[in-house]
Amino acid sequence: MKFNKKNILFIVSIAISVFCSWLFARKIEWSLLKNAMKEAIHPEYKKATITCACGHVVETRSTVQSIHVEICSQCHPFFTGKQKLVDSAGRVEKFKRKYGIKN
Repeated sequence: MKFNKKNILFIVSIAISVFCSWLFARKIEWSLLKNAMKEAIHPEYKKATITCACGHVVETRSTVQSIHVEICSQCHPFFTGKQKLVDSAGRVEKFKRKYGIKN
């Protein structure tokens, strides 16, 4: 039997199903596994506002109360369909000069 990616995934899936069957056969207390998360170590979630450079504001929940971003779904070219070049330290102009591209 050759061990390629497909065979290995098949063997792993069989191993997982056998392990799950073993767990059910042993009748392990699932409540013990479910409540295994430690208490009092998780951060507190508060209402947060995400503010974009374009002025769009989104309210959500986070551990930080205010988040500032440069591009959001209201101004990102993928969502708007408009091309907008975001320049970092003149890289776009350098590329255009190097390859002789004019607007």
